[in-house]
Amino acid sequence: MERAPSSREATIPAAALGAAGEPAAFLDALRRGGDAALPALVDRFGPRVYNFAARMCRNDEDAKDVLQETLLAVLRSVKDFRGEGKFSTWLFRIAANACRKMRRRGKYEPARHLTLEEFMPSEEEKVLLTAEPETPEAALLNVELREALEAGIVALPPPYRAVLLLRDVEGLSTEEAAEALGLATITVRVRLHRARLALRQRLAALNMRAGRNHAAPGGSD
Repeated sequence: MERAPSSREATIPAAALGAAGEPAAFLDALRRGGDAALPALVDRFGPRVYNFAARMCRNDEDAKDVLQETLLAVLRSVKDFRGEGKFSTWLFRIAANACRKMRRRGKYEPARHLTLEEFMPSEEEKVLLTAEPETPEAALLNVELREALEAGIVALPPPYRAVLLLRDVEGLSTEEAAEALGLATITVRVRLHRARLALRQRLAALNMRAGRNHAAPGGSD
């Protein structure tokens, strides 16, 4: 991944590749560039693929392996890509497959996955899920909530996590996420709804509990 182009290779500037929304110019540059296109491909898509892999794999080194495998596979296969769908959809299908292969190899498989039912709040926590007014105390919890959101995403069962990341983080459409994951669109919709609900409920419960913890100790006068 860190290899510099040889003297007979001209590195392609990232700007020359165009945006993912311009697949013809983008693919032409990749197809012409060969290995020389790797730095620009890393520059444009590397952070997105790495962040997706890091949340799926929950391990920095495994995420780097997925990133390398994905980008090299793109360069090897780009001549066979016909452009019938979006380039980003095709790229994330490769990344998702790389994550699945790593999971099957057991590199980031935990002893036991949480089920969605276990991830959802308890009945006691559900009582706390009421509309919460914006207060100065709630504003102070932003950092904790962001951290809780990130933890909540990586704690989701992998099938739900992948859908949430592709739809809500990467901005793929339902149809594109379904294509990338090899699922029916209705399956993507159901999993996305459940994943969003699980995150929203857990964050609301956390916010309520944290609000009580930040409150000054009280007692009867």
